[in-house]
Amino acid sequence: MVKRTALVLGATGGIGGEMARHLQAAGWQVRALHRAAARVGRGRRDLDWRQGDALQAADVAGAATGVSLIVHAVNPPGYRNWGQLVLPMIDNTIAAARACGARILLPGTIYNYGLDAFPAVSEEAPQRATTRKGAIRIELERRLRAAADDGVRTLVVRAGDFFGPRAANNWFSQAMVKPGKPIAAITTPSSPGVGHQWAYLPDVAATMMQLLARDAELEAFAIFHMDGHWDADGTAMNDAIRRAVGRPDLPVRRLPWWLIALASPVVPFCRELSEVRYFWQHPMRLDNSRLKRFLGYEPHTPLDEAVRETLKPLMQASV
Repeated sequence: MVKRTALVLGATGGIGGEMARHLQAAGWQVRALHRAAARVGRGRRDLDWRQGDALQAADVAGAATGVSLIVHAVNPPGYRNWGQLVLPMIDNTIAAARACGARILLPGTIYNYGLDAFPAVSEEAPQRATTRKGAIRIELERRLRAAADDGVRTLVVRAGDFFGPRAANNWFSQAMVKPGKPIAAITTPSSPGVGHQWAYLPDVAATMMQLLARDAELEAFAIFHMDGHWDADGTAMNDAIRRAVGRPDLPVRRLPWWLIALASPVVPFCRELSEVRYFWQHPMRLDNSRLKRFLGYEPHTPLDEAVRETLKPLMQASV
């Protein structure tokens, strides 16, 4: 039996790496494109690394030759220059998928939505983001939808804020706890009493795999929302961290949003954080009814187990 082949763009990232592992476990051959393939390949020899840049159309097209799936989980280097880099990268992926007949898998985000879509957000909710990053994501999906009308199939799976044992550059590991340091306190971005939605990366990848297993039943442009872990008042995640480290008295501190706002005019990263603060000030929950109708369930790891697994590498780094 000939193995199916997938190309993962962003295989060194959280969801890209998780999808690579799940695809391999399901019997897929997995290629990965990277600007320093020889270097990163020494750490993950199980992948077929290809030298190249997602910003170069010829590199993406060459790496995609013969694949049936392209996982578009790539972000601009250092998360900088979103406005200049995100859309060219998706254009390259679309062109490569069109050439080889592959389906595109896109990890969607909540940034497409403005307050008018809150609190319960279905796949049909209006996308009227008020942030620059949100506007870019809306345009990205618009291009994918237009390509689907022209035969390029896409699957979008949208979930809450990512966390997981191999996830980096997320609110959990960069704000709530600090990697490489003993956990002495929890820093919460949430406003008091405001619910928030989290997504455990292994569950997200498992959901994507279940959907891909029924590819023939999917629409040309298919979107599904995950529920993940809903923290109804912003305290469930804090309490799970306390239980994981055995510190019921672990203090919880508020993220200094005022300081981030103060730095926003001169620090681009702080400006981007400030723009998405409303997700922590207002409860917004993705509605997974469509996913449950299609699959019959949503892969779900209990919160305490998910938090323990997420904290293991962070706590080991502090030893």
